[in-house]
Amino acid sequence: MNLNDAQFLRDVGDRIRDHRQARKWTQADLAQRCRLHRTYIGSVERGERNVSLLNLRRIAKVLRVALTALFPADS
Repeated sequence: MNLNDAQFLRDVGDRIRDHRQARKWTQADLAQRCRLHRTYIGSVERGERNVSLLNLRRIAKVLRVALTALFPADS
């Protein structure tokens, strides 16, 4: 993975975290609603994991945002 890819994953994770925190949810709250493990959500938010499209769609649906809202503007 190159530096641009790593930065993209961190940016997506930051957007997920921002939407989650706006709802005053913990990572565990989001994970439970998405039926994913809380450590998975944490690693996605830190940009450590290349999240699958299906899980990203699931996260966006639970957060009630468009899937595109999770991507950085310059992606």
